[in-house]
Amino acid sequence: MSDKRKNARVPLDIYLNKYMGGVPYMARAADISHEGVSLARLLEPEQDSRRVGLQFQLPGSTEVIYAEGEVVREWVEAGARQDERSGVRFTLLTQRHRQLIDDYVTRSTQAH
Repeated sequence: MSDKRKNARVPLDIYLNKYMGGVPYMARAADISHEGVSLARLLEPEQDSRRVGLQFQLPGSTEVIYAEGEVVREWVEAGARQDERSGVRFTLLTQRHRQLIDDYVTRSTQAH
């Protein structure tokens, strides 16, 4: 499989709120880039809508980030657990929240 990503992804192991149809569901992030985030599905219903809202805090920050995104990929991880995962591309972020994400990704990239 080819990797279509244009931006570096860095690990992000946090729980966050994923809003579907206005209802929050807990999800777990695996990694983040300037353009989007990879999520593990925990307890949420099947839904046809590709649009989601996200609410999260980056490690080391007290500010809550609000974002809107589009699910652009869904897959099941290989292995015993077969975790359901999704890739969400950010479609709406305030400039401040985008800068917080960009700074986090840049710092984490330099640390590795």
